[in-house]
Amino acid sequence: MLPYWTRLKYAFSAFFALIDFGKIPDDILTATGQGAAAPATAAPATAPPPDTADRAVQLLALFQRDGRLVDFLMEDLAAYPDAQVGAAARDVHGGCRAALTRYLSLEPVMDDDEGQAVTVERSADPASVKVTGPIAGDPPYRGVLRHRGWQVSRTELPPLPATGRAIVAPAEVEVS
Repeated sequence: MLPYWTRLKYAFSAFFALIDFGKIPDDILTATGQGAAAPATAAPATAPPPDTADRAVQLLALFQRDGRLVDFLMEDLAAYPDAQVGAAARDVHGGCRAALTRYLSLEPVMDDDEGQAVTVERSADPASVKVTGPIAGDPPYRGVLRHRGWQVSRTELPPLPATGRAIVAPAEVEVS
C-alpha cells in the first residue's frame, strides 16, 4: 500500500487530470497497480476509496464559515471602490488562512529559495514539479525556481456531517 502522502498527491493529480484531460495519468495508474505495467497476477482490486468530493466541499464550507470565501468570490466587485475591496480581501484572507492552518499543514515541495538555480532530476515526480520554458531533451533539467510549490503534510478535517447533501453554507433566515 502506498504511503498516505503519496496517495493524497496522486488523488489531487488524478482529480485535475480528470478535469483537464478526462483520464487518469498512466504514471499514477502504474504506481497504484492499475495501469498496463501492473503484473497480470495482481491481487483483486479493493473497494474504491470514498468520494473525495465530499472532503473538497467540506474544505470549501470551512473557508466559507471562517472567511466568507464563497460570498467574496460570488460577489460582483465592479461597483465597489478598490479600498473597500482591499479591506474585504484582508478579512477573507485572515479567516481563510486561519481555517487552512487549523485543518491542514502545508510545506514547500522544494526547499530552495525562489529565484535560485535548481536541477530537476529524472526521478522527479511530474505531479510535484512542473518544468516550463523551452524544454529540450530528457532530464535532468537545470532552471530557475519560480515557485516552491505546496504539499500537504497533515490533514485533520472534522468528521463529515451525515446530511448526504453538499452544503457549503446554510441559508440564514432571521425571524422577527
